[in-house]
Amino acid sequence: MTALDAEEAAAPVGLGHVRTVADAVLYEGYLLYPYRASSHKNQSRWQFGVLGPPAAAPDSFAEEPGMAMQCLLAAPGTAPATVAIHLRFLQLQVREVQRRAGDGSHQAVPALTVDGTSVLSWDEAVEREIALPVRELTAGYDERHTVPGGADVEELTDARGTRVGRIVRSREELTVRIRSAAEADGGFVRLSVAVDNEHPAVAADKDAAIRASLIGAHVIVQARGTRFVSLLDPPAEGADAAARCRQRRCWPVLAGAKGTTDTVLGAPIILYDHPEVAEQSPGALFDSTEIDEILTLRIMTMTEQEKAEARATDPRAREIIDRCDAMSPADLQQLHGLLRDPHPAAPKTGHGPDVRDIEPPTFDTGGAPWWDPAADAAVHPASDTVVIDGVVVGKDSLVRVHPSRRADAQDIFFAGQVARVTAVLSDVDGGTHVALVLLDDPAADMHDWYGRYFYFAPDELEPLPPDSTAHHREESPS
Repeated sequence: MTALDAEEAAAPVGLGHVRTVADAVLYEGYLLYPYRASSHKNQSRWQFGVLGPPAAAPDSFAEEPGMAMQCLLAAPGTAPATVAIHLRFLQLQVREVQRRAGDGSHQAVPALTVDGTSVLSWDEAVEREIALPVRELTAGYDERHTVPGGADVEELTDARGTRVGRIVRSREELTVRIRSAAEADGGFVRLSVAVDNEHPAVAADKDAAIRASLIGAHVIVQARGTRFVSLLDPPAEGADAAARCRQRRCWPVLAGAKGTTDTVLGAPIILYDHPEVAEQSPGALFDSTEIDEILTLRIMTMTEQEKAEARATDPRAREIIDRCDAMSPADLQQLHGLLRDPHPAAPKTGHGPDVRDIEPPTFDTGGAPWWDPAADAAVHPASDTVVIDGVVVGKDSLVRVHPSRRADAQDIFFAGQVARVTAVLSDVDGGTHVALVLLDDPAADMHDWYGRYFYFAPDELEPLPPDSTAHHREESPS
């Protein structure tokens, strides 16, 4: 490998862009719709990246205590390369509501209403980050870190100034060991990072185990004087070294702006290189498997009582409810997102010289969103065509079927069959699909009646001359 030039060896950019994605990982599953403590799905939480205490009893159902990842870097040039490792996670914080008795003592209660506002007992979380000192890439590291516990008390008073209770927030001390090592692998350097929960006490039950766990744990590594190599799409000369990298409950991907190679995010969920939060998303919803627009609309349909409970459940839930309630029609329209060509520079492929000599029709939606039925006004499947092997194919064209994608076992029986084209359609991803009925199918007329057809890609079809119907039976394979 050649030495990096001065620009490549410059100090890594800030973590702001990376933290936006890392925060989505950190809070994934933290609290799910409908964001209420009474919801069953929110009574069993902390789904991803949990490092449990090593001395947990079997009945505690604790997660494994460790995670580890290996990433690949280019061999540094003449100047020494350095790395900076950040471990980020959530520390559970028990929020216990206590009612004040007449004698001044306090008793734990599930909920307390103060001047019409409910305050609930609940498990919150506190963000934690351990930033290791910048060090040379080849220098090993093995240190134990302590995350302090403690308790905070917040007094609750009513409108008259009378103390009616208090909130006690408590955290258990955590102990975590972080290790890293580097070794040469051909013209590359393999960096290993391991994180282990070393909480010394025995966790007897599920509650004790999660209080002694690292939650949403992930690693951010920045490099200077070298660059990271994508493990998902390594260069040819690095493919073997990339294949030798091993991951355990943590998967590294290139992070930051596209094109940058100075930062890696090791996450407990599998991501692609340079992951991003959609620019249309106004804020976290803690459920990255959901579509923001659908989830936002569902939140807006909640009753005022349900919203009140969600606000009382967690400050972050309150932020979600308040944000959704304040959204304007323009904000909601923004959630529709953008329609992009997923293959803007894809090469043309298929049978013959080129099955995409003519691109599928582009649609003028007249200002209507692509998902609106009115956007289909310019689409005419009965008259649209596609060019296959230099032949224009449209409705009533005859073709021979050569299934190659095996989307369905039934495709095998279509091989060599002659079919009549009923329509040429394009999807929102730019793909072209040809609807067919088989000439030998006795139910062909019924398919036409119901509009139920078989669909094939253009490169699975062979155009036939119009007068080939008289011979198609003899030419079909026996």
